[in-house]
Amino acid sequence: QVQLVESGGGLAQAGGSLRLSCAASGIIFSYYTMGWYRQGPGKQRELVADITSGGRTNYADSVKGRFTISRDNAKNTVYLQMNSLKPEDTAVYYCTAVRGVTYWGKGTQVTVSS
Repeated sequence: QVQLVESGGGLAQAGGSLRLSCAASGIIFSYYTMGWYRQGPGKQRELVADITSGGRTNYADSVKGRFTISRDNAKNTVYLQMNSLKPEDTAVYYCTAVRGVTYWGKGTQVTVSS
């Protein structure tokens, strides 16, 4: 059974930082492209960042230079370091694992106050 469990969400002030983690089980983690999506209030779900099995990263324009995705294959964990947070970053953040099929976590709430 595949499980993706996000943690690290919460409340932050504008300009602050949070670090999200996603622990994966039930998959050969190193084979998968891991990603983070988010869905803000009244908005469509969007890709924030992803990282391939080879370590290549991709970011949404809205987070480039502020967010960093990384992975630790020994810990089966992917991270999202979020700096210089803005109120528009407020969303539920979801972890994904992709290799032909896509697995989703249940999400973690991030709220950024102005």
